[in-house]
Amino acid sequence: MNASSLLSSTDRPEGGGSDFPERPHAARDGVVTIDTLLEAVAGYNPGAEGLDLIRKAYLMALASHEGQMRQSGDSYINHPLNVAMILAEMKVDTYCLVTALLHDTLEDTSLTPEQIETAFGKKVLQMIDGVTKIGKFHFKKSRAEKQAENFRKMLLSMSEDIRVLLVKLADRLHNMRTIQWLDPAKQKNIAQETLDIYAPLANRLGIGWIKLELEDLSFSVLDPETYADLRARVARKRKERTNYIDQIIRSVSRALAENGIPGRVEGRYKHIYSIYRKMTLQEIPFDEIYDLMGIRVITDTKLHCYGILGLLHGIYKPMSGRIKDFIAVPKSNMYQSLHTTVIAPEGVLVEFQIRTEEMHRVAEEGVAAHWNYKESADGAPAMADLKVVTWLRQLVEWQKELSDNQEFMNSVKLNLFPDEVYVFTPAGDVREMIKGATAIDFAYGIHTEVGHHTVGARVNGRWVPIKTVLESGDVVEIITNPSQTPSKDWLRFVATPRARARIRHWIKEEETRQSADIGLRSLESESQKLHRRWTEFLKPPYLETVLSFSDLPEPTLEDVYSRIGFGRLSAASVLRKLLPEQGGYLLAPSTPVPLKEQIPIVVRGGGKDLLIGLAGCCSPVPGEEIVGYVTRGRGIIVHTADCPNLVHLSLEQDRLVPAVWDSSKDAIFDVHLRVSMEDKPGMLAAVSSVISERGANITHAEVKQAKHRMGVLDFTITVGNLAHLQEIMTRVQHVKGVVRVQRMKTSGDQATHSHF
Repeated sequence: MNASSLLSSTDRPEGGGSDFPERPHAARDGVVTIDTLLEAVAGYNPGAEGLDLIRKAYLMALASHEGQMRQSGDSYINHPLNVAMILAEMKVDTYCLVTALLHDTLEDTSLTPEQIETAFGKKVLQMIDGVTKIGKFHFKKSRAEKQAENFRKMLLSMSEDIRVLLVKLADRLHNMRTIQWLDPAKQKNIAQETLDIYAPLANRLGIGWIKLELEDLSFSVLDPETYADLRARVARKRKERTNYIDQIIRSVSRALAENGIPGRVEGRYKHIYSIYRKMTLQEIPFDEIYDLMGIRVITDTKLHCYGILGLLHGIYKPMSGRIKDFIAVPKSNMYQSLHTTVIAPEGVLVEFQIRTEEMHRVAEEGVAAHWNYKESADGAPAMADLKVVTWLRQLVEWQKELSDNQEFMNSVKLNLFPDEVYVFTPAGDVREMIKGATAIDFAYGIHTEVGHHTVGARVNGRWVPIKTVLESGDVVEIITNPSQTPSKDWLRFVATPRARARIRHWIKEEETRQSADIGLRSLESESQKLHRRWTEFLKPPYLETVLSFSDLPEPTLEDVYSRIGFGRLSAASVLRKLLPEQGGYLLAPSTPVPLKEQIPIVVRGGGKDLLIGLAGCCSPVPGEEIVGYVTRGRGIIVHTADCPNLVHLSLEQDRLVPAVWDSSKDAIFDVHLRVSMEDKPGMLAAVSSVISERGANITHAEVKQAKHRMGVLDFTITVGNLAHLQEIMTRVQHVKGVVRVQRMKTSGDQATHSHF
């Protein structure tokens, strides 16, 4: 038996979402050469042919990048070498390493696709092309049609060969390790993109050590002051607790030996970003993060895993509700372990994770742990049956169904940040769902028609409403009725992209049908004024003119009718064009409502004869991307592009219009802030003072008490623009005792927020 305490802040954390160390990074801790790379590969895949192919790829990359330098002043070839070494640490196959060495050649050198295919085959060329496409996509808040389409193509290439994504993750990791050489603005953009997309992708593939390192590197760029402060606090806590955790490790190791259970024990402190997320999500100060330390026990069999769990509970008192069995029900990224949090000596909470050696290998390497070294002719590993890529294939299917790019990207985000729950059908089949999924989500997961006609559900034998949120272990039976149809209200509580897409599709079709009926009746009524029948206009020479009012590539009468029913086209204007000589029978359009000049907004294509107002739910300010929503009779209401209410308003896409700020006009705007802070005297005065010093007026302030000795301050303040607001939020965040600063937005009865 072996006991060890590994507490270095530079050690590598493991997969599955925990924070334990592993071996040091050769690619980060030393100079990588082709010889060190080949030595690392030979350690796990010693075939001479594969090593020769890697050397051949290196020489081609070296010649192609000759004379190119990185921002740091290093020769460019050092980058692909480091990317390849990161992948070699994951023990990937030869073709993946060849792709890593050549991944920048198509875009940055004169090397041609034909030369690559001749030297290494079509598969390597396709993989390099896939990595290049990912690099061209930038994950910004505002996504143009072309960007979303590029991401769809990227998903398809990833699903066909997961090695494309592995190379891109290694590429991003090395770029983040050397990001200090870029200008500050570019650093922040890359770090935010990494935190939003690439770290979650690494987690979804089960490669938790890449996820955790990307998170910490990104956090250190985005908020260096908070990162440095937390790192210093953790270092002090580590110094205080090193002997303590060593004693626990020795005690557990001794108990294993006395009971004849083989195993080794390891431990370390949580990562900086993990601590920060816990503080912000649970609104607790650093001193109340009681599970900074964790311990892992690795044994040989599942049976011993459960035996060790009982042994630990005999030594320490377990925390109620903090036992998780990811062995019986693995995570979607293949992670398996038993988790339990216990009350150790001195009342300190310590999390234990218990697993076998095989589970440990999968937790370390994720998808790479299942790599098949017996490669086929094109070097493609046998990945078809891996559950870890199921979510990726699901996204590929959804992208075929979701024509709206914003909805598609929302489904991507939801699936990159999953918290799974596991529920059962009455037959005992396990269904994995995201946290917050409801009975109606479960119904749509079974079949679209089941979802459409759901009237209720029985959960664990009890009748429940369809909006009931499901929990792990629930047995769910769906009750349907043929007369039931989807409701727009369902969109307020469904959680899965599948359910949301199906409901929205049904509602859109139903609204189109209803509006077409209204439009047809309007045309028939207008025709009667001219003592004509509308059916007369459904044949030449009139039919072509009628269809010209459709905005579809292949015009239909139903589209013309629905446009009239939605109010985007008037029946009178259609009749005027059909019978211009009789068009004067209609009244002139009503007098437009003048523009409110004090709001500095221009609605594109809307002219100036419109009433414009700001949405109270999101309170947009200059500098934010905005969208106008054409209301019935109230003019245009302007929302922020990320307003939660647009989820519902976008059901009628044609009522959304582009809007921009008019920089020639000045104004002040109300914004709602929430400050979560330690509950101690003087906090209201300190925060109010900082806000006033930055030139903002406080129009409302309210103090609330929260749990865990925390307080909440709700403010309404006036600002000039987004930069002004961000400056205020940053200053408030640095007030001693402040845990989080949020800008509050509302969606119906729910609040959403962005925070620092």
